[in-house]
Amino acid sequence: MGDPNISRMAAADAETRGTPGPADHYIDGYDTDYGVPPDEIPDTTQGQAFFVATIVIGVVLVCIMLVCGLGNFIFIATLTRYKKLRNLTNLLIANLAVSDFIVAVVCCPFLVDYYVVKQLSWDHGLLLCASVNYLRTVSLYVSTNALLAIAVDRYMAIVHPLRPRMKYQTAYGLITGVWIVPILISIPSAYFASQTTYPHGATPTAHKVFCAQIWPVDQQVYYRSYFLFVFAVEFVGPVVVMAMCYTQISRELWFKNVPGFQTEQIRKRLRCRRKTVLVLIGILTAYILCWAPYYGFTILRDFHPTLISRQKNSLVAFYIIECIAMSNSMINTFCFVSVKNNTVKYLKKIVLLRWKSTYTPGKTVDETEVRTSSLPVTEEIECIHVR
Repeated sequence: MGDPNISRMAAADAETRGTPGPADHYIDGYDTDYGVPPDEIPDTTQGQAFFVATIVIGVVLVCIMLVCGLGNFIFIATLTRYKKLRNLTNLLIANLAVSDFIVAVVCCPFLVDYYVVKQLSWDHGLLLCASVNYLRTVSLYVSTNALLAIAVDRYMAIVHPLRPRMKYQTAYGLITGVWIVPILISIPSAYFASQTTYPHGATPTAHKVFCAQIWPVDQQVYYRSYFLFVFAVEFVGPVVVMAMCYTQISRELWFKNVPGFQTEQIRKRLRCRRKTVLVLIGILTAYILCWAPYYGFTILRDFHPTLISRQKNSLVAFYIIECIAMSNSMINTFCFVSVKNNTVKYLKKIVLLRWKSTYTPGKTVDETEVRTSSLPVTEEIECIHVR
């Protein structure tokens, strides 16, 4: 999954700072405080802690580009090439893959330049500033919605196996909703994206350009309402529903006796389903552990700013929390694409057959394509293998 929208609110308090000018309506969102004068906010961009945090986030971003870029490309390419892989579960996983791939390929290079190379200075213009913020936000919410859809799909398949499975028309409608909702609720991250120039360094001409979503002072109430809405719809709600689904699934698989005689095939199927559910529960746990600190820090920063605004290492803390949150996309990629994933085996067979067609006389590429397109693919995900 990619980095989310990092909301920046205006931090100037009109009563404390006097009548604000145009530049006074905004401030660096890392050190937000509605009642603290700017000269009392410490410069956290200096010192060893900031340097270490910069290195850490640089390593995380590079890992995201490599793991999410390559891993998700393999999954998307294989799914695009072979229709037999396009079962409902794989289509839902593809939403995660596409969103994480976009962030890894499009956003992360700019983020490396912004966070690591330029150290909080944006040199790519307002349009790209808004686009990167928007794509990061959409990616987070698409990942959340896709994980929710996968949990509901597994719940229906295991707890209510006799009910009719979802039709592909309904599935495509669900996938559309997975994207439409994030596209709409992420609009503020692009609309309020701003480039703010602030002085930096000993000379008067030295400055940096801060790129972020920044809300004006007079719209603080709207921002808080918007954040609470997103927090409920894209974190608390999905986590509660996913937890309920996996709780019911666990009761069904571990604590409910299967009627009748259990053959070896039935027992094997049950073991495979348990392994699948354990992986999905692990993904949900990783999602909570990665994103809960981010949302918690954001609540403190925007609703109780005096608790962190005067802390010298508040920016460093945010860097570390952001690294933890961004690493969730790598966990998703590893679990869904790399861990005993059938698409990887499928890709290996494709490469092997193409290699054989190159060095075996009388075999053409067309014949190879016919053979590979006939490989058997199971339509359900019953074990850790994504079939």
